[in-house]
Amino acid sequence: MAAVLNVLLPGRDKLAHIAPFAAWMARGTTLPAALPGYMVAMAEHFRWPGGALPAAAVIRQSVAGDAGDALWLSADPAWVQPELSGARLLACGNLGLTVEESASLVAALAETFEAEGMSLHVGDAQHWQLRLPSYIEVPAFPEPEEALGADLFEQLPKGEAGRRWRALINEAQVVLHNHPVNRSRASRHLPPVNSVWLWGAGVLPDWVECGLSRIYSDDLLPWALGHKANVDVQARSAFPTGAKPAPVGASLLAKGAGDSKTHAALPPYTLLDLQDTQPHDFDQTWWPALETQLTEGTELRLAFADGLRMVLKKNHRLRFWRKA
Repeated sequence: MAAVLNVLLPGRDKLAHIAPFAAWMARGTTLPAALPGYMVAMAEHFRWPGGALPAAAVIRQSVAGDAGDALWLSADPAWVQPELSGARLLACGNLGLTVEESASLVAALAETFEAEGMSLHVGDAQHWQLRLPSYIEVPAFPEPEEALGADLFEQLPKGEAGRRWRALINEAQVVLHNHPVNRSRASRHLPPVNSVWLWGAGVLPDWVECGLSRIYSDDLLPWALGHKANVDVQARSAFPTGAKPAPVGASLLAKGAGDSKTHAALPPYTLLDLQDTQPHDFDQTWWPALETQLTEGTELRLAFADGLRMVLKKNHRLRFWRKA
């Protein structure tokens, strides 16, 4: 049985202009569409007891080992851009903070959250978690990918149930606005950390199951899920990208395409998380590596952030009548 490589990708509109990839896409098999979103695509590979994924608790257990049976909520450092009619969330997590910067910012915010019976903790430098009293009811917050680029206030919970949380975020923004860390970042032409984004509430599940043999990702959530499910997780840099496929066109149409020896064997069921890859990197690095795997017999199962699902197989190169 051929190895299967599952690949999480951004929306297809970001990659559609890459000619060799588009040529394979035209020859591939389209599967029933899924709901859009990175979390949806990730959840297709994992199972837990039920309900929404308690991302904050899973991440907390992975990075600190102290999730226990407490209620956790991600409070990731965020960059919000004020506008005339509101504010827009431009980044959440992965803002290049050092451990020292994160510790300083979290210390400044401690009193704001402690007044509500909550405690804010640094998970790693880019991700923070709130430990909440068990009696607090947490409304639904959009996941970061859903909220990014959107009007901040349209994404926050409405009504009386959301009042406490809107006030907390506003107070956090006041504390962070003139923090010395942000003055230092401005001097280095880095974006400010001027807000937090709340999401992923829940208690650590008793178990997480996964049918994958290995995960390659640079995102903390798949690492945390992989750890809970006892799956081997590695950084994307460990994925074999050294070999080059045949020239564009030749790899699709030549009779002997893909007959060379495999440059690096993958486990039978692997996940490669490229959901945040940029078009240039995908064109120059990732697609050549994927095409090599493909022409050597690995089945690619593509999950796009816009919900498109597709399968590419080596013999699809023979569908020469399908044009991009």
